[in-house]
Amino acid sequence: MHRTWAIIERELRRFRRNPTMIVLSMLLPIVQLCILGYSFGGNVKHLKVGVVDQDHGLQAVKIRELAGAIRAGARTFETIDYADQGEALTDLRNGRIQAVLVIPPDFSRRVYQRNAPRLALIEDNTDSFVSATIVTQMNSLLAAFNLPDPPLRVVRQTSLQVVEVYPYVPYIQYLLPGSIVMSIFTMVMIGGGINFVDDKAHGLHEGYLVTPVTRFELIAGFNSAGTIKAVIAGTALVLVGSFIAGVPNPLDPMRLLRLLVVVLVTAFALISLMFLLMVRTSNPMVPRAMFGVLSTVLYFPSGAVYPQQGFPPWLQVIAVLNPFTYSVRALRSLLLKNTGFAAIGGDLLYLIVFSVIAMTAATLLFKRTL
Repeated sequence: MHRTWAIIERELRRFRRNPTMIVLSMLLPIVQLCILGYSFGGNVKHLKVGVVDQDHGLQAVKIRELAGAIRAGARTFETIDYADQGEALTDLRNGRIQAVLVIPPDFSRRVYQRNAPRLALIEDNTDSFVSATIVTQMNSLLAAFNLPDPPLRVVRQTSLQVVEVYPYVPYIQYLLPGSIVMSIFTMVMIGGGINFVDDKAHGLHEGYLVTPVTRFELIAGFNSAGTIKAVIAGTALVLVGSFIAGVPNPLDPMRLLRLLVVVLVTAFALISLMFLLMVRTSNPMVPRAMFGVLSTVLYFPSGAVYPQQGFPPWLQVIAVLNPFTYSVRALRSLLLKNTGFAAIGGDLLYLIVFSVIAMTAATLLFKRTL
């Protein structure tokens, strides 16, 4: 083992002498976490909805009062009154408002006659998130409008009462596991793959070939050194990211222990994958080009940003084979649910088996000659 340790020691010395690489591998995922977490996770507010009241009856006034309650409470949208529907549609097309609510002339009369009263909602559907938010709020408004006045003593309609198992999870917390895995992957690529190929391009690897170090010892040394560096980056992001995202009890000792195990197994799996891809590569531009491709192919299909249940079948196949998927799922179970090893045992097993297969293949493909 002393020959393997010599390789590990050399790689860690290089790591210590390059503080820029350390900062980048930890800073970039934190920036990504903050920007994506707060860009996609918030509730849509302060939209503008034009109201064209062609009825001016009592029921139309009630609709406008309910819209005003939304403006004062949830602040999802604010209403702007229009006397002319054509002017409202012009502003809608020009982007000044996001939707137009039209109250037809016979609305109040139809409500009293119970003759299928209707409202028209004309929306700008180029932004699906905005349009879906407006439709949801309008449906809530109509649900309140349709309540009997006074309410019935005995409610005959079936209702649904939602019980949430866990407290509210902001999107930034949902995104945190993927950012931790991306931090590990960044360190693997920058501190492992790129350095390894650069050494080969500069001829430094020839020094290994004249020593009695075996192929397995070389790969084990490189993998161990890369794992140590990736664990440092991943652990740092676990601690810093938990405070940024507001994870409850971020310093719970047992959870930190379980998180460290997942980070360690994830780091070894990704460094093994990296060496499998780079073991026969000599061009230093290849790992730099692959970094962007791999970060897309591995990160987004993992479910770090969007649930895998919404993927097409071909993308779900990639997600099943993707080691990111199991790391993200295990970290999410620990960070958001505070589960134990029983819940993440299958994920850890897959990562361990993946590591053994990738490391074995990399050892067999490693050339002991020039």
